[in-house]
This record gives sequence, C-alpha cells and structure tokens, in this order.
Amino acid sequence: MPRTPVHVTVWEDGGAGKPSALFVHNVITWGDDAAYGFAAQRPLAAHARLLLMDRRGYGRSPEVERGDYAVDAEDVVALLGDGAHLVGHGYGGVGALLAASRRPDLVRSLTLIQPGALRVAADHPVVAEALERARQGVADLPQDLPPREFLRASTEGLGLAMPEPTPERLRAARTSMRERPCWDADIPLRPIADAPWPVLLVSGDWAGAPELYRRYAGEPLIACAETIAETVGARHLRVPGFYPHTQQPERVNEALRQLWREADGGG
Repeated sequence: MPRTPVHVTVWEDGGAGKPSALFVHNVITWGDDAAYGFAAQRPLAAHARLLLMDRRGYGRSPEVERGDYAVDAEDVVALLGDGAHLVGHGYGGVGALLAASRRPDLVRSLTLIQPGALRVAADHPVVAEALERARQGVADLPQDLPPREFLRASTEGLGLAMPEPTPERLRAARTSMRERPCWDADIPLRPIADAPWPVLLVSGDWAGAPELYRRYAGEPLIACAETIAETVGARHLRVPGFYPHTQQPERVNEALRQLWREADGGG
C-alpha cells in the first residue's frame, strides 16, 4: 500500500522551468519556517524551482509514530523526480546524505548544512565525546516529558531563547523528541565521493554562541562537516554564527547559486 506523501511547499518566483532544488529541514522546525527552516532562502526561487519538504510529523505532513532518517531518505528520493539539487540541514542532512548515496543518479548537487551524521567522524575525540553524551541523553529522556519542556530544554537549556510554543512548534518538538537518533546513522560516503556532481558543506564558526551550545553542538558538528568534506572531496564554507542559512542567508544563498550554476554547466 502506498504511503501518504509528505507536504511540499513550492516556490518558483521566476524559477519555473528551471531545475528543482529540494530542501530537507532539521529538528523542531519545518520547511518554510522563518525561525529555523528555509524561509530566508526564498530569493533563490528566482534561480530554481524550490521544493521545501516537511518531514513526517512536521509542518503540514502526516503524523508519524516515530521519525526516522531512513524514511526521510525514501521521501527525498521520491521527491527528486528525474533530478534535483539537494540541500539538507542537521537531521535533514542525514536523510539527504542517505538518499544521495542510494540514488546519486537523481542528484544534481548536494549541500549539507551542519549535518548531524556524527558517526562518520566517530574517531574524532570531540565527536566521540558528543556521541557518548547523546546516547546517554536519549537513555535518560523521560518518556512522559511534555513537548513544551523538551522545547525549553533544547533551547533555554543551552543558553538560547525559547521560540514561541505555538501548536506547530510543539508538534515539531513532539516529533523531534521521538525520532530515531540521526547521529548514529551508518552513512556510506563512497557513493558521494564517486558521484560526478559537486558537494558543499556549510558550517558556522560558532563565535558568539552560548558556551554550552558551542561545546555540545558546535564543535562536534564542525568536526563532522570537516570529516565529510575531506572524505568526499567537497568544499567547506564557514560563515559567522551558528545557524548559517538563517543568520547568514546572503552568503549561504550566494554559495548555493554558484554551486547550482556549476552543476548545471553555467560555470
């Protein structure tokens, strides 16, 4: 029996008829969310047909008992059509990586914004410590923790401002707290390294981030991005801050435009 399709926001402000670009979001957000999603990438719709996927349990997509990056990868493959540029952030970067490794023939370029695939860099001391901490954190997470408290712990607990707990945000928090941990995903990178299309890794420098957030999230994510970039021969763009596509949208958008032009033969 076919699965219910996920919701996709489509933006094509001048990009109609041009190659598509599929965006896959992180936790506690959804495709066109202004706080953590890809709302700031709207100007790119002049250069491509943008597809902003809501992962299952997020935004306007169907409910799911437990989110899973492997299921996300299946949804990504279905949305790539006969070929599209692919952009993934955080948890969404893991699903994007897995989809690209399974079906490189459907990918025109791959951009990973601070992907959460920590296991690929498990030999790095900072990442090894982060993996141990994350595994223990999942084991210690109360089964009856309210989504509002999970949202608070995921933001205020790390020195960040808690976003308004709207029904949409709380639904995203509820899905996030039940997802299969993405940091333990076993991602084959050889198909990515062997693919003919370009790959871009994007990281913040984490300057100005709360100390706890930088140490627990920033340093492991930077090490992970560096490892992936080196392994697959990708470029690694570093920008100020800790949420590249929302804090530095002009720099990230320009990097995406350049990557897409290169992949599409525009130089």
